Amino acid sequence: MKTVLEMANQLKNKEVSSLELVESYINRIHDVEQHVNAFLYMDEEAIKAQAKAIDQRRTRGEDLSALAGIPISIKDNICTKDIRTTCASKMLENFVPPYNATVINKIQAKDMILFGKLNMDEFAMGSSTENSAFKITRNPWNLDHVPGGSSGGSAAAVAAMMTPLALGSDTGGSIRQPASYCGVVGLKPTYGRVSRFGLVAFASSLDQIGPLGQNVEDVALAMNVIGGHDTMDSTSAPVEAPDYTGKLKESLKGKRIGLPLEFFGDGINAEVKEAVLAAAKEYEKLGAIVEEVRFDLSNLSLPAYYLISSAEASSNLARYDGIKYGYRTPEFENLLDLYQKTRDEAFGKEVKRRIMLGTYALSSGYYDAYYKKAQQVRTLIKQEFDQLFEKYDVLLTPTGPTTAFKVGAKTDNPVEMYLTDICTVPINIAGVPAISINCGYDQNGLPIGLQLIGKAFDEQTILNFAYQYEQHANVDKRTVTIG
Repeated sequence: MKTVLEMANQLKNKEVSSLELVESYINRIHDVEQHVNAFLYMDEEAIKAQAKAIDQRRTRGEDLSALAGIPISIKDNICTKDIRTTCASKMLENFVPPYNATVINKIQAKDMILFGKLNMDEFAMGSSTENSAFKITRNPWNLDHVPGGSSGGSAAAVAAMMTPLALGSDTGGSIRQPASYCGVVGLKPTYGRVSRFGLVAFASSLDQIGPLGQNVEDVALAMNVIGGHDTMDSTSAPVEAPDYTGKLKESLKGKRIGLPLEFFGDGINAEVKEAVLAAAKEYEKLGAIVEEVRFDLSNLSLPAYYLISSAEASSNLARYDGIKYGYRTPEFENLLDLYQKTRDEAFGKEVKRRIMLGTYALSSGYYDAYYKKAQQVRTLIKQEFDQLFEKYDVLLTPTGPTTAFKVGAKTDNPVEMYLTDICTVPINIAGVPAISINCGYDQNGLPIGLQLIGKAFDEQTILNFAYQYEQHANVDKRTVTIG
């Protein structure tokens, strides 16, 4: 499969047309989507019309962006004007936004082709994409296994080569964990680096949009499109966006990597641990200095995350009441009955579970004991990251404790499902950037992901480390054979 840069050069040199390119991906979707179930929406005629228009502009000699004509697919919690945005929920099954998210406007400004909307865990709550109201997405490496979540549709579509790029959202690992399970690259930018305007909120202080791709350079190119300050988003940071491809090829000689011991302890699969530690050895061969470090508050990250995220979800999802927009129960006796029936009928089990947990944590008499204390722990976790980054350029950990588990294996045990996020949630709590890249495969041929964590607004460094590993490490290179 060609990289995005290779495809962009072919389009620029008129070796292939944008129409031919999108038709090749449409044909691929026809071959494998029935097995993977990654897409919730795709309009083939609209895609071809976009491609033809770009080809005509290129023929006329118009000045087009480097990525004009490149397809990109979107997680279905990112608003797209006049195209359904469902959050994989019955609650928003027929919701058609009257506006675009900022990232969509940025994509369209570069003449990239909006390829389709991708499946996810309902309202981004889940780690397996089994919580969608519409379908269960499968892992392209083994269809009996989950692709991860909540951006499982995004990761699976990229891994199955149905789209060269995809956008996901990451609240506690929802880009990186599915990227790990599906053997692709997924970047969670610094909180505030990419506009959240038009992203349907799960937990507003944690959510962040980011790209997924087949390789590090593709992801860096996507960041060049979507990154930057946005006045429409009050949490968007007024920080200048760099060229994310600018430092990819820098030497790692003398740069420092911290290896937090707590991320390699109990619960981490032996094959995962072995592969990630082998990656650390590869970094040493590239000239980096690797040292073991302590991250003492790692055990508090998961409970703090689920208290904070559930509390914010409880608040954010209160708007779905059957009155303003979205699903409304057809039969009700009074206003209270309307509220209760609408929310009971339209929300899935996991969403209800988190709303109840969050409402309890925010309730009178419990706010100080739970939500306030979780926020205090959050501050301490951020401070611990800051201290480590005074000495180290990046931290290296597993992305997840295991490889992809089987469909249905954890659906009856929410706590066990939550533990799949144990390596990723500290990053969201601290608001720092992190990337997941493939570092090998387990004995069943399922991908293993390593995670590189960086300083706030220093995505260039983790992209540099990821790119150098991808280019030079002795890693088994495989491709999905489904279809």
